[in-house]
Amino acid sequence: MPGAKSVERVAADANVILSAIAGGAALRIFTHTDIKVVTTAETMEEVREYLPRMAKAYRMAPELLEAQLRLLAITEVSRPGYAGSVERATRLMGPRDPDDIALLSLALELDIPVWTNDRDFEVSGKACYSTARLLKITGA
Repeated sequence: MPGAKSVERVAADANVILSAIAGGAALRIFTHTDIKVVTTAETMEEVREYLPRMAKAYRMAPELLEAQLRLLAITEVSRPGYAGSVERATRLMGPRDPDDIALLSLALELDIPVWTNDRDFEVSGKACYSTARLLKITGA
């Protein structure tokens, strides 16, 4: 397992971004570590699709959740930034979850781990960290 100093960047899945927006433990990765968080435009679109449901569930204004999203330090990468790895990611993920191919492509292209609480990435062969594991590694 890599040490805290070796995790410099992660490719974030929608579930951890949504957790951070809701004030969950994932928020500590953004506020208490030096880890750079990147994600795909597709992942950000997925996050924004969930915001109205999340707002209803938490009885919050959707605009407030959108504002919280904008406050998170996330670098959004469009498809040209990882297009060279899409074919490989498609092979690795197979039919498991086609929605995860873009994020895996980004992680492969940048040679960084995936930050997710989704077990679908386990078949990818790419290093994956749950929020709990990242918090333990970083001591955040």
